[in-house]
Amino acid sequence: MPQYDAIIIGSGPNGLAAAIRLAQQGWKPLVLEGADTVGGGMRTKELTKPFHLHDVCSAIHPMGVASPYLRSLDLESHGLRWIHPDLPLAHPLDGGRAVLLHRSLEETAAGLGRDGGRYRFFFKTLAEHAPALFGDLLAPARLPRHPLLMTRFGMGAGLPASVFARYFSTPEARALFAGNAGHSVMPFHLPLTSAIGLVLQTAAHAGGWPIPEGGSQSIANAMVSLLTSLGGEVRCNTPVKSLGDLPDARAYLFDISPRHLARICGRELPQAYRYKLERFRHGPGVFKVDYALNHPIPWANPDCSRAGTVHLGGTLEEITISERDAWQGRHSDNPFVLVSQPSMLDPTRAPAGRHVAWAYCHVPHGSTEDRLETITRQIERFAPGFRDCIVATSTLNTSQMESYNPNYIGGDVVGGITDWRQLFTRPAGLFQPYATPNPKVYLCSASTPPGGGVHGMCGYWAAECVLKRGRK
Repeated sequence: MPQYDAIIIGSGPNGLAAAIRLAQQGWKPLVLEGADTVGGGMRTKELTKPFHLHDVCSAIHPMGVASPYLRSLDLESHGLRWIHPDLPLAHPLDGGRAVLLHRSLEETAAGLGRDGGRYRFFFKTLAEHAPALFGDLLAPARLPRHPLLMTRFGMGAGLPASVFARYFSTPEARALFAGNAGHSVMPFHLPLTSAIGLVLQTAAHAGGWPIPEGGSQSIANAMVSLLTSLGGEVRCNTPVKSLGDLPDARAYLFDISPRHLARICGRELPQAYRYKLERFRHGPGVFKVDYALNHPIPWANPDCSRAGTVHLGGTLEEITISERDAWQGRHSDNPFVLVSQPSMLDPTRAPAGRHVAWAYCHVPHGSTEDRLETITRQIERFAPGFRDCIVATSTLNTSQMESYNPNYIGGDVVGGITDWRQLFTRPAGLFQPYATPNPKVYLCSASTPPGGGVHGMCGYWAAECVLKRGRK
């Protein structure tokens, strides 16, 4: 008899979610992690100066509190504490203006002037029924349990972001949506690029955009604590190079990219299936900067200091150009930049009187160009005097990002392109996306539905697939 029922390779949110789900059903899982700490995209480290805690990848977690599965877990009993900023998001514009995304839909609508009624009309129903909506969205392709709600969502989600944004008439409302749609990491003329914008703005009104106290590592640590309480085990510093290296088990779940699955499993998978995995498409990457600061970011609009996340990029038109440039292999002179300053909310992140800031922009796939000055200049544009606050910096280009986490191929941190060609066929066009032709091998990474984000749903659904097959 095998010592373990399931071996999970990778300790990102999906690997840990898969292990927890199996443990809940009486299986004994073992999680193997190649790095020296668990977490995947949920790691927190001292990157700039001692005692300055920076989130290496994910920092803000709207999907962490929107996830049906993570929400069902009592992670708070295992040390996780969510901190909610006064404002989920601020989007400054030139001249000291800023458009604000409040947790309250009514406050957000009131701040959008003549677009308030349109905003309220589209988002009110989605926000009021967000748990049902996310239950359908964060799942593999299937008949929705709430078809009318999904139809309402789909009316906007299927459109190019450049089209849906013009549902609004003011530069402020258009810019707010453009910044959220920019999380698609695709050019705005493509269909479906509105979807992530709708999801994120709905999530802000339904559950907020919180940060975890102590950094994103706190989510991983809480999940490991829960897993071990259920009888699961975790081993770090255990890279896996071949399926043959693994101990015997009933199932193997890989929280890795499709290309790495093809290499590790080799001839244990049919050649035609491996070919599909190797052809899986990855999009633009990110260039990330972590700042140690001696003063909070001096935003021209003070409301930005109340926001957990700040989107920098100006107008819809500017962000459209920035995202198109990254897609087409160019570096934008005025990139769309995402910024967070968690030490404003969480004093554990930096020594007294000091702060940390997290920022990144999208760049061409595989880019190694240094974008530190470009990102700093974009922050300075909306926060004059920012340079004087900088004590130290740490950067990651796409190559370094991939070295940190091999799943981030070419710096792609969202698990692969989510255009119409790949959204519904990830990872290899099978009816059951988590299973493979080998009955013991499964994929549970962000390259499976529902895709990227710290929500654990890819792992949950992969575990459900394993359990369903095990009952047959």
